[in-house]
Amino acid sequence: RKLGRTVVELFYDVVSPYSWLAFEVLCRYQHVWNVDLRFRPAFLGGIMHATGNKPPAMLPKRAEYLLKDIIRMAKYYQVPVQLSDNVFQRIMGTSNLGAMRFITAVDITQPEYLEPLSREFWIRFWSQHEDISQPENILTVAGHAGLSSELAQKLLEMISSPAVKNRLKDTTEEAIKYGAFGMPAVVAHFNEKPHLFFGCDRLELLASVIGE
Repeated sequence: RKLGRTVVELFYDVVSPYSWLAFEVLCRYQHVWNVDLRFRPAFLGGIMHATGNKPPAMLPKRAEYLLKDIIRMAKYYQVPVQLSDNVFQRIMGTSNLGAMRFITAVDITQPEYLEPLSREFWIRFWSQHEDISQPENILTVAGHAGLSSELAQKLLEMISSPAVKNRLKDTTEEAIKYGAFGMPAVVAHFNEKPHLFFGCDRLELLASVIGE
């Protein structure tokens, strides 16, 4: 690898299917591009609230389009997103704060598990249509990601700690400072400036900006 790699941060939440698509594409390209990819688990609800954004599905025509768009993009990128019939109710009705705090605890203490753990949360929620809000389900996801049950239990106990809560809050605020209003938010630090790209369909622009 060349020296002077471009730092690319991915701010994501596992309740967002477009975040999963961006995550998988960036995971593939981090081995091709001269980038230092950093995963930044953040809380989508906090970003929506702070920026006055509304879930896109609240506009019926947009909701109709989104369902087709997610399926098309998932097929194109070969990511196993499966949409349930009540997909929007599931997103609105799921508390993902515990999951994002658990991912944050892993980021603080066991960052080598961050990639597989995040992926397992998306698979559980978006491919298998399982709940990700309950502690026992979070522990199951952790097991699939290769964490021992002792370690997973310890991390689960950390999610109510100020360290984890503050870290998730700070990361979310950092995304907002960069101009994020939703997820995924990709920030490339190039020529001493942060460049924000929203969504999973701007990655060729990202490549162009960083000279790839």
